[in-house]
Amino acid sequence: MINTFIAEDIETIFRRRFSTAADVQLLHDGGDSFTSIFEAVAGAERFICLIFYIFRNDSTGIGLAEILKRKSREGIRVYIIYDHFGSFFTPRSFWRDMKDAGIRVRASRPFKWTSPLLYVHRDHRKLIIIDQKTAFTGGLNIANEYSGFHLKLRVKAWRDTGVMLEGPIVRELMKSFIKSWYTCRGEQIAFPDVPLPGQSSFRMKIASLRKRLLRKQSHEELPDEEAEIPTAGLPTIPIFVDSARGRRRMRRLLYYSINHSKRGIDLTTAYFIPSRRMVETLEKAVKRGARVRLLAAGKSDMPLASYAGKAFFSRLLKAGVEIYTYTGEILHAKTFLFDGCWTIIGSTNLDFRSLRYNDEGNVGILDAGFAEKMTALFERDLMQANRLKLEHWIERPLVQKVMEFIFSSFRRRL
Repeated sequence: MINTFIAEDIETIFRRRFSTAADVQLLHDGGDSFTSIFEAVAGAERFICLIFYIFRNDSTGIGLAEILKRKSREGIRVYIIYDHFGSFFTPRSFWRDMKDAGIRVRASRPFKWTSPLLYVHRDHRKLIIIDQKTAFTGGLNIANEYSGFHLKLRVKAWRDTGVMLEGPIVRELMKSFIKSWYTCRGEQIAFPDVPLPGQSSFRMKIASLRKRLLRKQSHEELPDEEAEIPTAGLPTIPIFVDSARGRRRMRRLLYYSINHSKRGIDLTTAYFIPSRRMVETLEKAVKRGARVRLLAAGKSDMPLASYAGKAFFSRLLKAGVEIYTYTGEILHAKTFLFDGCWTIIGSTNLDFRSLRYNDEGNVGILDAGFAEKMTALFERDLMQANRLKLEHWIERPLVQKVMEFIFSSFRRRL
């Protein structure tokens, strides 16, 4: 199969270099995902860094907090950033207990009376970094509905997708965390081989040249600079954004990926509220011969947003877009697959809030082998989904059509 996407083009659009992942494990079962997370956190030897939109004080959150407090008492440095709005109902006592155990905790984007309108911007990222060796990211939050754990009854977790990463990419994700920590006015932290925010690439090059000069003067054998660049592993790029400029680059990359696809586009999103540009872009993709498949939530934890998105289903179905609604547990995954070679996994939904307002965290993986796994997962999800047919969809109840019209009118605020 011909690879229709080139790393250099993606780097030019998003303005960030590819790194590599020595290993990528796909996580798609809530229980297994949290087992992997808890085991990795419990095995930390130096430090643990976390960013989460929701960190709830339920069974799952308390379980993770207990591990984090124990590791902190053992001397492991633990840093947590939580979104102020997403974790609004998590009591202060929960955070205070962690601080008392030595954990550094910061709230991202708190409400400010001086600029109340900025509260619409949320930190929607999900990231765990352990010892600069292992990282987790995706759509999962720290709450029972994502792990499937409840004290009184056993229920299925929401359908979500994440990845566990190892290798040089973890260092790149660490840079995003350090930047966010300073943005949240956290104290200065330093990790080996990770430049501090504001340290320019020019200064890094000067430092590297000075190091090489000293080694040369001491008659040490100089390593080949090119050999230091990892070549083995999966080409992976961090797509973490926390500014209007970053979100513009993310949107540009997403539209490029759709427009550049020639064979197939598989989109899985928890919240689908497309802009007119997005609808037109998907229509054009079908016209040029690409097979476009959209997997959206059947039942949703945000019904108003669901109505707003369904208002565009008729037009997309007429254009030839295949639309499926998930019939299993609530769909919360956000994955995009293009031409069986280029994959984006993370926290970004295809809605106005993700693409215009939120801080979002994703990774892009340019590898056909990994894309095969994503295709298999997508096909498995379709086995628990209903495909919408235009002739049946246009006969849906009038009440539903009215609800779609109403909520699509202010879709930018949902």
